[in-house]
Amino acid sequence: MAGLTGLVGMVQSLAGMFQYDFMVRALVAGTLVGLLAPVVGLFLVLRRLSLMGDALAHVALAGLAGGLWLGVYPTGAALGLAAAAGAAMEALRARYRRHGELAVAITLSTAVALAAVFFSLGGTAGLDLFAYLFGSVLTVAPADVTLIGALTVVVLAVVAALYRDLLAVTLDEQLAQVAGLPVGALNALFTMMAAAGVAASMRVVGVLLVSSLMVLPVAASLQVARSFRGALGLAVVFAQAAVWVGLSTAYWMNLPPGATVVLAAVVVLLGTLVARRVWPELGPA
Repeated sequence: MAGLTGLVGMVQSLAGMFQYDFMVRALVAGTLVGLLAPVVGLFLVLRRLSLMGDALAHVALAGLAGGLWLGVYPTGAALGLAAAAGAAMEALRARYRRHGELAVAITLSTAVALAAVFFSLGGTAGLDLFAYLFGSVLTVAPADVTLIGALTVVVLAVVAALYRDLLAVTLDEQLAQVAGLPVGALNALFTMMAAAGVAASMRVVGVLLVSSLMVLPVAASLQVARSFRGALGLAVVFAQAAVWVGLSTAYWMNLPPGATVVLAAVVVLLGTLVARRVWPELGPA
């Protein structure tokens, strides 16, 4: 009986979160991020560039620090610097064709150094650095929701319009080039989409965990999907589940949302691994 009472109390508490504007904004932003992040993440994973999201997240951290130092909109500064870093990373990948991972390493180390410099110049007095690093349901402003929505619409529209070309470049870049596709332009466009995904996600899950939302739902979907479209759809479903469970848990237990969202995604991944073990017929033939 006590357990039932506790369950009812928990449900009532979670239902009450919709009464707060900050929580509604966080859920709307999280839902949008749950659409955007896995779509970009699937292309990242299949291109063997899973760490690109992590590198761009650290660039976004430097952008946040620079924006705070200059007194401009931090999320906009993070988006601008992440986009510039994405272009630079693509140029480095073209320069080091046989060692493409160097582009990620160079970008990551440079971003961390810039973040340290900008934070030192601007100071952190009165700044909730923990919220920027691990996310916070309290810091998602209306302007952030608008920006996240715009980025999500633009990226999904680009993916829908150029789906076949992006897929061709992802699966075999050399064959796509032989087929006459503008590989360089598509790669540059892709890095811009990755930067947009990072900038959109960081307000919900924090810059240190943003790449996890791009990778973990995709890793789970690849365990049970039989096609690219299937993996894409399942990745979005898994990301949505992680976002809603994670944000609800963060509200209920007063925890950082980035951590709870990522842990929910880890649980989903573990579930697909177990399902694949129990039902081997799941996943690619």
